[in-house]
Amino acid sequence: MKHAIYPGSFDPVTYGHIDIIKRAAEMFDDLTVCVLDNKAKTPLFSVDERVKMLRKVSENIPNVHVDSYYGLLMDYARKIDCHIAVRGLRAVTDFEYELQIAHANRTISDGWLDTIFITSSMEFAYLSSSVVKEIASFGGDISLCVPPSIEEEVIGKMRVLHPEFYQNK
Repeated sequence: MKHAIYPGSFDPVTYGHIDIIKRAAEMFDDLTVCVLDNKAKTPLFSVDERVKMLRKVSENIPNVHVDSYYGLLMDYARKIDCHIAVRGLRAVTDFEYELQIAHANRTISDGWLDTIFITSSMEFAYLSSSVVKEIASFGGDISLCVPPSIEEEVIGKMRVLHPEFYQNK
C-alpha cells in the first residue's frame, strides 16, 4: 500500500491546497494531510481549527486522513511508517525552497523520507494562504480562493482583527 504525507501550514486551506490533496489522493492508497505546528509562524488559525477545516474540505475523499504534528516531519513520517512527502509547487521560487527542504528531509532521515512535487494547476498558480489573508485583511473578496465554509471562517477572524474593513459588510 502506498502512503504519502502532505504536510503544511494550511492557514487557511485554499483551493490550491485542495487541488493538490485531490490529485495526490488519486496517486496514493492513503494520504495523510498533516498540519505542522510551526512555532516560528504566527498563524491566523489554531492547529485545531486548521485540522477541522481540512477535515471538512476533504470529507468526501475516502483515502484522506487529517492529522497534526509538532516537530520534525521526518519523525512524524517514521511514526506513521510513511516514506513519501508530497509538496505542491506554484513557481520556480517555490521549487528552490522546497528542493532544499526535500534534500534536508532525505539527509536527516537517512533516506527514509523522499519528497515528490506536484505542480499546481494553472488556475491556482497565484494562490497562497498569505495572499488570501492579505486580501481578506482589507475586506476583499476571497471567494475565488477558498470554499464558502473557509471563507466564513476567514472573514470571521478578519472582522475581529480588521473591523474597519468590515463595518458595512
